[in-house]
Formats: sequence, C-alpha cells, structure tokens
Amino acid sequence: MVDALKQRGTDVVSLSRRHDGLDVTDETAIRKAFAGLAPKRFDLIINATGGLILNDAPPEKSLGALDPQNMAAHFALNATAVALLIKNGAALLAPGRSVFVSLSARLASIGDNRLGGWISYRAAKSAQNQIIHTAAIELARTHPGAILVALHPGTVETPLTQPFRAASQADTPATAAARLLTVIEQLKSSDSGGFFDQHGKTISW
Repeated sequence: MVDALKQRGTDVVSLSRRHDGLDVTDETAIRKAFAGLAPKRFDLIINATGGLILNDAPPEKSLGALDPQNMAAHFALNATAVALLIKNGAALLAPGRSVFVSLSARLASIGDNRLGGWISYRAAKSAQNQIIHTAAIELARTHPGAILVALHPGTVETPLTQPFRAASQADTPATAAARLLTVIEQLKSSDSGGFFDQHGKTISW
C-alpha cells in the first residue's frame, strides 16, 4: 500500500513495529507514535496490521483445539488494537473527506461462514468489524466528512497466507493494493461503517 501510494505521488508516512516500535496492542506506544505526527492531518489512514498464526499456534480445526490464551491474543491484535488505533487516530483525520481503513477478512463474515474452524481468528475479525461499524456512528457526529470501513484485500501472496493458499488463487501485493486504493477512492459517506471486498462489493456481516 505504501509503495502504491508513493507511485501516485502521494505524501506517505508509514509506521510499523519493526521500524518504529509501534506495538498496536499497547496504547502508550500508539499515543507516542501518533504524537510524533502532530500537527499533520491525513486524508487517509490505513491499518494493515493483523495476525493469523500467533505464538506459533495454527488456526483451530476443531473446538478441541481452542486455547483461551491464544484466543485472547487474537482479540488483542485483531480487534482491541483496531479500537485503540481509531480512538487515538481520529484526531489525525483531516477536515472534510477523510478515510480510515482497517484490513479485515472475509472469514470475519458470520453469514458467509460455511466451513467452520479458525474460531479465534474469525471471532476477533468479526469483533473488529463491529468496532468499525460502531465507531463510524460516533465519527459521523464528530468528523462528518470521515469514512471508516473494513476492507477485505482478497487472498494475497504474503507469508500470512502462504500455508493456506494455492498460488493460482492469490493476488500479488501490488495488484491487491491497487484494487484496494480504487475501492477507497470510490467510497462515499454513506459507506462509512461498512464491510467491503477488494472489488467494492458489500460482504455479509
């Protein structure tokens, strides 16, 4: 996403755990990182954090594999962190039209769940979607031009998806990023609080 935006001539600020010490599960770290950005305001904020295999625990194939500590770790990274980023990042949104995007996953859809399994990841991502939908209602009052959405990027050729995909079913990161930016450009105020795929189609909650 950073590369795609820079190629368009966009002024981009990127933050990461590896390079900037931004641990999104730690609100103190979030506040410190965001404080360093002031007084800048942003037309677009993208949260691309998340995890599928945490603490070397693969996604559960059955209820018997459910571990409460692993589930808590999923909620901390894939749900609570999103709430903290929105809470502390809202003040960085530019007046007028601005967009706050958080990457979700089709696996978060309750209505589209036909296979079961992967309970911790699914549940945490579903919680993220509820956080986004709820926060969008409040942001509409305080930031009337802001658009807050969850986006499913599709299956992308990354280390996260590698153990679970066929190469023919995945997009390159560049392709996925370009598609997501197209969706972001087309978002309207009425889309705030929604859950969309990489083609801009609504995904069932």
